[in-house]
Amino acid sequence: MASCFQRRGYDGVVLAAPATVPYERFSTQTAHWWIARALSASIRQAGLSPQEIDGFSVSSFSLFPDTAVGLTQHLGLSPRWLDHIPMGGASGIAAIRRAARAVQAGDARVVACVAGDTNHVDSFRRMLSSFSRFAQDASYPYGAGGPNACFALLTDHYMTAYGATREDFGRICVAQRANALKNPHAVMKSPLTMDQYLSARMISDPIALFDCVMPVAGSEAFLVMREDDAKAAGIPYAHIRSTIERHNAFPEDPIQMRGGWAMDIDELYAMADAKPADMDLLQTYDDYPVISMMQVEDLGFCAKGEGPAFLRDRDLTVDGDLPHNTSGGQLSAGQAGAAGGFIGLVEAIRQVTGTAGPTQVKDATTALVSGFGMINYDRGVCSNAAIISGTNA
Repeated sequence: MASCFQRRGYDGVVLAAPATVPYERFSTQTAHWWIARALSASIRQAGLSPQEIDGFSVSSFSLFPDTAVGLTQHLGLSPRWLDHIPMGGASGIAAIRRAARAVQAGDARVVACVAGDTNHVDSFRRMLSSFSRFAQDASYPYGAGGPNACFALLTDHYMTAYGATREDFGRICVAQRANALKNPHAVMKSPLTMDQYLSARMISDPIALFDCVMPVAGSEAFLVMREDDAKAAGIPYAHIRSTIERHNAFPEDPIQMRGGWAMDIDELYAMADAKPADMDLLQTYDDYPVISMMQVEDLGFCAKGEGPAFLRDRDLTVDGDLPHNTSGGQLSAGQAGAAGGFIGLVEAIRQVTGTAGPTQVKDATTALVSGFGMINYDRGVCSNAAIISGTNA
């Protein structure tokens, strides 16, 4: 049955009006406030009113006790289609997959996809206390209450298996900092050298300071809508050429060394009629550099274990031959909770529509974006990816 099954494309549906609310290290505001600001910025950019938003998709870690349902009253919306996506770093692509099908089916005409979180002084500890039963059972008894120890395990295993060095991961971090310096909204404002990266204090061996994302408050948003409506409004938009999604991929692997991308990569490129070399830029989910390295491999840019050698010969900056996480990514722009699952996608929409401003990649028309989320001790459970293109592709 699988051999004759062919998934429908996303014809007639586009992505538009990407919006970012500048991040702050800490905030006294609620997640609701941050999400409201991103929503407002997106629909204002599209020239729409709140009453014209009839679909609403939300991702957030700090909305409790509310969900997307409660937000409709907070924000004065009356959508006829509603979604709440608890997938963290995989939330952005999950949102477009679901929202695009709703628009195609006529269940909604314009879906606002928003992700955002606040960051109070105690937010991170409170989130970890109820993040995952698996993590509570597997890692908390050993004194590891957060993701640093989990990603140290993955990083150490990758280094042992494939001979990667800290310099190999450092190239990702240093290049993303260079990109972030072009992004006025990035939290990190100082250049980062390889020497600084290598001499940074150890956090959870072999994870050091600049391998870790900085939690911040912020929000991101975009609209999923009919192409005809975007044309009529005269706003830039991007086509969804293909997407994939997989959860709990390769459960037989003792420690995660590959994600669901590796299972479905052939479908991703076949649906888009494209190949890795056709991508003008790559936006990977980057809470830690080992995960970006894993995505470069699993997305077909090189074979498993060849990521370090492949990236040694590439320039990952905005002006390079493989522009990667062009806004600085989470490692240098900041991780605004669940908005970390949106930052790469929102930047990619800007890039392929030629509206990225100071981080714009020259002549960029096609982008590959990948998501990764919900770390459970020895692996991230959610993975997905999308290829999007501007109208000039």
